Amino acid sequence: MDDDDHGSAPEDLWGTIDDLWRWLETDQTVGGREGLLLRMLKLSEEVGEVAEAVIGATGQNPRKGVSHTWEDVEAELCDVVITALVTLRTLTPQAREVFARHLARVAERSLEA
Repeated sequence: MDDDDHGSAPEDLWGTIDDLWRWLETDQTVGGREGLLLRMLKLSEEVGEVAEAVIGATGQNPRKGVSHTWEDVEAELCDVVITALVTLRTLTPQAREVFARHLARVAERSLEA
């Protein structure tokens, strides 16, 4: 990562999140509140895949040994972030603003010391 890229998201991040959200909305089989809750549960599935990849990358399952790489862990973490952002977009059309405000609050409270 170049120093110029440090801490910045791709220009089209939120456009891509909107595109993914529209795609999911088009093909969803369950809508409304239940659909939103199922999309939130998808986060748990993705976090579980991070855990599986970490266990695999460290060889902690004696039956499987080293079954994943740290690049697999990175990819699974990215899936968590994407899923969370799409879920936030499902909850509110103002996902970009909600996230920016929350990130600013977290940064202020964490970095002010």
